[in-house]
Amino acid sequence: MPVDFSQLDFSILMDHLEVVFTITWIVLSYLIRRYTKRMIRINQKLENDQRRQRINTVDNIFNLLLVVGLVLIWSSELQNIAISIAAFMVALVIATKEFIACIIGAFYRASTRPYQVGDWIRIANYEGEVTDSDWLSTTLFEVDLKGGTYTYTGRTTVVPNSVLLLHTVQNLNYMRRYVTHTFSIARQTDEVNLFIIKEQILEKIREYSEHFHEVAIRYNSLIEKRLDIRISGPEPRVRITTTPEGFNVFTISLFCPTEEAVGIEQKVSEDFMAFWYEKRDALLLEKRALEKRALEKEN
Repeated sequence: MPVDFSQLDFSILMDHLEVVFTITWIVLSYLIRRYTKRMIRINQKLENDQRRQRINTVDNIFNLLLVVGLVLIWSSELQNIAISIAAFMVALVIATKEFIACIIGAFYRASTRPYQVGDWIRIANYEGEVTDSDWLSTTLFEVDLKGGTYTYTGRTTVVPNSVLLLHTVQNLNYMRRYVTHTFSIARQTDEVNLFIIKEQILEKIREYSEHFHEVAIRYNSLIEKRLDIRISGPEPRVRITTTPEGFNVFTISLFCPTEEAVGIEQKVSEDFMAFWYEKRDALLLEKRALEKRALEKEN
């Protein structure tokens, strides 16, 4: 009975050419390998060791050819899979980039150890005492360092570890006991010469610092040895400057216990005002006396 091949449906085979080629390639590789190995075995001119070596070489060659052939047959499908995997990985990275950055920041912190729990630090615009640190974030109890009171504000700041990769970290732990406290007093330019009261203010600062002066010297030396740098202190300093707006600025800097900084600042400010008004009043009285004498001479 004749077979009418025109009636056969080859569409299924055409839709699955990779499968057909794969089966064909595997069978063909198997048959050729088997035939080649058989020819090597029946070759009486070869010794047993040579025969085993050649059989092993044939196996390796045909294994390589089988893999290469399968890759070529399925190259288009593998390419689609690779593109899908790449797209998935890109989407995953984009979706979790902040999380990944936090993990990397945690590794950076663990390797460099710029701070530990209990330290006073500054990260970017965040300042405070480290209370907790994990793989994702660092928690700070905010400390008023910019305001110069060095007290807890009551606010808690959670800083993502990714910030460590973009900003510097300053360890301010030495400021917990002693601090170089700097503050300024501005007055309008007038007849009072601030240099006249400079030494009086320095004497007052030394008086207020007398009870901790020796400890401040030792602590200052300890910090310099540990950091291998020179820092200001422990002797107080006064600097007098002016501003473009016409103000005289009296700037005081002293190395003192952190908890006493605000108290000493208030005492020194009170002394400055007393000296300043005393000098101003004395100058006004002197000026009025001169004016009175001038009027008396005219009369």
